[in-house]
Amino acid sequence: MGREVSESCIDSLLTEMVSSYCNRFYANKPELAARRIEAIGYQVGHQLSERYTMERPRFSDHLEAIKFICKDFWSELFKKQIDNLKTNHRGTFVLQDNRFRWLARMSAESKAAQAMSMYLYFPCGIIRGALSNLGIPCAVSADISNLPACEYPESYVLCVVMHACSLCSNGHCHGQL
Repeated sequence: MGREVSESCIDSLLTEMVSSYCNRFYANKPELAARRIEAIGYQVGHQLSERYTMERPRFSDHLEAIKFICKDFWSELFKKQIDNLKTNHRGTFVLQDNRFRWLARMSAESKAAQAMSMYLYFPCGIIRGALSNLGIPCAVSADISNLPACEYPESYVLCVVMHACSLCSNGHCHGQL
């Protein structure tokens, strides 16, 4: 859809952003670093969904918007669709990407689960921002507990859990995921 950015630029930007917020700006406050990284992702996702839906009519329901995220939005960001979508039909959706590209290129020393989780706040923020722009306030979290994926030694399974909540205030859900 128009202009593109090199994957190596995105990788470098994400690495530098996480490093700066975790090691310099908020070295002793990892929760605050995580919130700031997620907030940046939120703004990016909000703006990208605005751009990608300009020529589309508004979505009529949550499932239609989630399908847009899984097919079109994810394809624009990661050059592939989501591998699996599950829902409990009560507002919780689980998106699974079996070869999440943004984690696959991380250096070996940064692959510790705690360090890796900091890199997931940005894509979670992107998804939350995109959905917020589509009229779905929600909480978004990521699960990488099954790393690495057995089938592909250098790839990672990312499960994104979204909980759409009509009681959310400013996108921060007070319900339980």
